Amino acid sequence: MTSAEIPPVKRSVSVPWDQETAFNRFTFEFSWWWPMKSHSIGGDRVQKIVFEPFENGRIYEEHQDGRRFQWGQILVWEPPGLLKFTWHPSRDPSTAQEVNVEFVVENGGTRLDLVSTGWENWGPRARRAHNGYNLGWGYVLNVWAGRRTISMTFLDVVAGVASQIQKFRGGTDGQIARAGGEISHS
Repeated sequence: MTSAEIPPVKRSVSVPWDQETAFNRFTFEFSWWWPMKSHSIGGDRVQKIVFEPFENGRIYEEHQDGRRFQWGQILVWEPPGLLKFTWHPSRDPSTAQEVNVEFVVENGGTRLDLVSTGWENWGPRARRAHNGYNLGWGYVLNVWAGRRTISMTFLDVVAGVASQIQKFRGGTDGQIARAGGEISHS
């Protein structure tokens, strides 16, 4: 199987919230629910996560020293039903996936359907990244929905071990250096 044949990552989660509340929680409250310690470039160094709520808006993390690391850009902004953005945390934008997020009214609540495509852009590491993101998006969407699962507890343990290995290898400095970033002038 080549990277061009890697299927999209597809994840769904249902919540009891109305469509507008679900959309607003995902977008306007992004920095409040996103698990930045485990799903960011800088971990404890992250001061805030920004999700600019408009077409062509950016998604980025800002560190305590003012450096910003772009994760993606909003391609489609159609509240409260549709959102589409590029996704390339700590990578060159040419390697980005496109993430389509639909908020579908169902049974007195809302179902969030996430589809991530464009894995061929990642190159030789696409299959491994696809597998990781398949788990990662499931984890993140459960955090968004306010749920804890047994698999999340297992992933927290794995992330803790990985963090200890990273510290042994010199911490997050290498990852941050590779990601580059830009200095905030705000």
